[in-house]
Amino acid sequence: MPDLLSESATRSTLAARFQATRARTERLCAPLEVEDYQLQSMPDCSPPKWHLAHTAWFFETFVLARHELSFQPFHPQFCYLFNSYYNAVGSRWPRPARGLLSRPTVQEVYKYRQVTDERILELIESVDDPTLAELAPVVEIGLNHEEQHQELLLTDLKHAFGLNPLRPRYASSDAQPQRAEALPLEWESCPSGVRSVGYGEGELGFAFDNEGPRHRVFLAPFAFASRPVTNGEYLDFIADNGYDRPELWLSDGWAARQACGWAAPLYWQREGTGYSQFTLRGMRPLNLAEPACHISYYEADAYARWAGARLPTEFEWETAVGPRQVRGNFLDSERFHPCVNATEDTDYGNVWVWTASPYLAYPGYQPAFGALGEYNGKFMCNQIVLRGGSCATPAGHVRPTYRNFFPPDARWQFSGLRLAKDVTS
Repeated sequence: MPDLLSESATRSTLAARFQATRARTERLCAPLEVEDYQLQSMPDCSPPKWHLAHTAWFFETFVLARHELSFQPFHPQFCYLFNSYYNAVGSRWPRPARGLLSRPTVQEVYKYRQVTDERILELIESVDDPTLAELAPVVEIGLNHEEQHQELLLTDLKHAFGLNPLRPRYASSDAQPQRAEALPLEWESCPSGVRSVGYGEGELGFAFDNEGPRHRVFLAPFAFASRPVTNGEYLDFIADNGYDRPELWLSDGWAARQACGWAAPLYWQREGTGYSQFTLRGMRPLNLAEPACHISYYEADAYARWAGARLPTEFEWETAVGPRQVRGNFLDSERFHPCVNATEDTDYGNVWVWTASPYLAYPGYQPAFGALGEYNGKFMCNQIVLRGGSCATPAGHVRPTYRNFFPPDARWQFSGLRLAKDVTS
């Protein structure tokens, strides 16, 4: 990843970005009641309190412990309680049991964040230039890591609230107007050829190590849909018994559909002849023009097969979308839900797009040395790549080369689909 210490990246800009990112996490928690901080609805989700503490732990472990003179941990057991998966750092509390940690209290966790922030800012201000050059890239990784947890905080909380019969609201009703109808679906033709994909050494801006190195791939001609699939289009799949036709499903997908009883996207609720949908703003009638959301890779693949199309590879997505400006419905809009596509926001935001690509290393990939090398590389197995960001992704966090990844049965993220087709000459 690039050296952060360019002319435009001084101590003051690094400190300001640190403060802004940390403050956004706490603003996202502002609507919560104290009881909400403890919720863990399934092993893949974490309580809001754990997200708050873990992101402080990251800076304490990878920045303060390495650069602060006479370092002492805030609490001797927090490294055990709030380590996520870094084996090189030490043992950790089991992930499925994070909701059992009633102590430390919410107040103590906020104190942990406050003290950690003060110590990080003091370090940025006081260290010499060579030390700053060493710690600044790690701080930048930590800030991007925290932005990932901001999205996870919302998706995890939505899952917990969605299981509550009271259907609690995270935010008040959205007064922002939406289009009444989605834009017509059109197909963009992309010619065959050798394409350069991935993040290249020397490029400006931050990127995770799994986004590179830049390399060449050959793509056959393909057509790419102009927007994601909508709720109304997905409803046609349901009406045509898409969930009951094994010929549309991958074998593992059909097994998951049967085992889990899937009959519609997560958070859809049947009401008479129609559907309503649970959102972070509570229950609302299903908007047929909005992008379909909270579906697994298996459901996305089955829909694509039913529609006579397929899912794009991650390289097709990057080739078709990469040259376009990164803008759309992100976390900063505070909609907390996919909106009806407008002409300017069809490529990024709203919903993560499942691709047909397994999450694997690019040719020549080398993970970072030490514990930070566990951040991405160790998960390159049994995961599928998603691209583009969602309505819960902070603006500025994604880019054309960004690779998100989840298991193929994951549904609680803001995940949707966008179609591709082969083009025959």
